[in-house]
Amino acid sequence: MNQTFNTSVPYLQTERLTLREYQRADFDLFADHLQNPESSAHLGAADRQTAWRIFTSHAGLWLIHGARWWAIEDKPTGQLVGTIGAFFREQSTVMEMGWNTYRAFWGKGIASEAAAAVLQYAFEVRHEAKVRALIGAGNESSRRVAERLGMTYEMETELNGKTISSYMRAR
Repeated sequence: MNQTFNTSVPYLQTERLTLREYQRADFDLFADHLQNPESSAHLGAADRQTAWRIFTSHAGLWLIHGARWWAIEDKPTGQLVGTIGAFFREQSTVMEMGWNTYRAFWGKGIASEAAAAVLQYAFEVRHEAKVRALIGAGNESSRRVAERLGMTYEMETELNGKTISSYMRAR
């Protein structure tokens, strides 16, 4: 198999984190996160096969939109600590952000730090006019991240049959 194909995924750096492309070695932690009922409570749990489809679609959409998901790596240790995305849903013209910090790293400000870097990338590099975050009821930690980013409540909407809140920030 020819493994020389490559697409350009921009690396983003913060004080503590590197945001980089997904790598095959990242999958086990990704799948464990989605299989754990506590850590996937606001995402929807997924078995390993479904997690693989999600993981590869996250990686592959860089080819479709030039935007999607990064792996979040702790700089000092190289440890994978979560994922963060800036992407477009099929029918949307507004970039959406999402973040997932792996359970062992909750409460350390990782999502806020990574999300701030991605929001800056969306506005300054991609020149997006606005960015949205869709946050399910009861997901207070994600709501706080959105508010720290300067996002404000926009409206209730529906995603996969569930009512969720949309938070928005304009450039």
